[in-house]
Amino acid sequence: MMDPQMVNQLIRSRRSEFIDQFEAGRRIPDDIILAVLENANHAPTHKLTEPWRFTVFTGDGLTTLAQQQASIYKQFAGSKFKQNKYEQMLVNPQRCSHVIAIGMKRNPSVPEIEEILATGCAIQNIYLSAAAYGIGGYISTGGITYLEEAKPYFNLEPEDRLIGFFNLGYIKLSSPPRHPGALKDKLQWMNSAG
Repeated sequence: MMDPQMVNQLIRSRRSEFIDQFEAGRRIPDDIILAVLENANHAPTHKLTEPWRFTVFTGDGLTTLAQQQASIYKQFAGSKFKQNKYEQMLVNPQRCSHVIAIGMKRNPSVPEIEEILATGCAIQNIYLSAAAYGIGGYISTGGITYLEEAKPYFNLEPEDRLIGFFNLGYIKLSSPPRHPGALKDKLQWMNSAG
C-alpha cells in the first residue's frame, strides 16, 4: 500500500515551472522522459481508447520544432500574427530539455469530451511524474495549438486535436506554492434523502 501522505504531498506541491525557470543547457535523461510518458500512458480512458499521442522533441529536434511552429504560425495566423510571438517561437523550444507535443486521436465510439478528459488525465500524470522526478514543466496551449494547419505535423487528422506542448527542464528557480481557493466554496455534500 502506498503512503497516502506522500501522494497528498505530491499532488498538493505540484506546480507549473516555466521556461525562464529552467536551467539552461541541462538535459533530462531520455529514460526519465520515457518513464514520465509511461505514467501518462496509464491514464484512465473510457472504452480503453487511449486517445493521447506524444511527439517528443529534444536535441536538434527542438530546432526543428522551433522552425516548424514559427513557420506555421507566420503562414496561418492571419490578423492574429504578432512579431514578438513569432520570435519567441523560434527561441523558446531550444531553452527546454524536451518538448512533448500532445495530441488527441479521435475515436467516434465515445463522445469527444471523454477523449479530451482522458488526454487531460494523461497530462496530469505528466505533471505529477515530473514533480516526483524533480523536474519542471508546464503545458502551453498558445502559438499553433489551435491552428488546423498544424495537425499534420504531429500525425493528427482533421477530426483529432492538438492539445498543446509540454515544456520540460530542470528547475533553477521554483514557482511559489499554489494556494487554491477554499474547497468548501466548490463543494456540495449530499448525505440525506430527498
